[in-house]
Amino acid sequence: MRRYLVPAATALAIVAAAPLVAQGMASAPGQKNAALITGGTYQADPNHTLVEWELNHLGFSPYFGLFGDVTGTLQLDPKAPQNAKVSVTIPISKVTTASKGLTDHLLRAPKDAGGKPDFFGPSPADATFVSTSVKPTGAGKANVTGNLTFNGVTKPVTLATTFYGAGKMPAQMGGAENVGFEATTTIKRSEFNFGNMVPMLSDEVKLKIAAAFTKK
Repeated sequence: MRRYLVPAATALAIVAAAPLVAQGMASAPGQKNAALITGGTYQADPNHTLVEWELNHLGFSPYFGLFGDVTGTLQLDPKAPQNAKVSVTIPISKVTTASKGLTDHLLRAPKDAGGKPDFFGPSPADATFVSTSVKPTGAGKANVTGNLTFNGVTKPVTLATTFYGAGKMPAQMGGAENVGFEATTTIKRSEFNFGNMVPMLSDEVKLKIAAAFTKK
């Protein structure tokens, strides 16, 4: 049932936006304008925050999947971006791919009581990312370094982050302030004790993050 929550939420958002389309809004409520960001604490929007992972599949093609239902908080002061702090939780059990069979395989239980799952297994622990520093690198850009905990291992990871947009939702959709970012990084699975099938499946995994936050 949970895997249908994101599509359902998206459908509700489309329905809610229909009157706005009918009214012919001049532009989207979110703009790539940092002046629209106000300081405070923001909450991750689990319906619109996604982590895409991509690896090399047997040397023939890239393959990617998604983690959704991400939760967490962002503390932000536009006058001092270097003081920003972010902490998020990524439910590994919510992994999804274009193939139901592959998604099921990623979460499959061991074949016997003493065996290990090929990948995540049926009850994988959530992954977390907690920032430790933010270093602005240009207009709307920053390197966000933090501790990534995955598969029982914690290691520092740096996200190349870009401001995507900010603004207020229309009154018909709640009127809350929103801010969004994109981020990328590359990790090695083996460093998190997750080197299954290397090098048939690449050790390096590219991560692309779409992060949406709503002000509390």
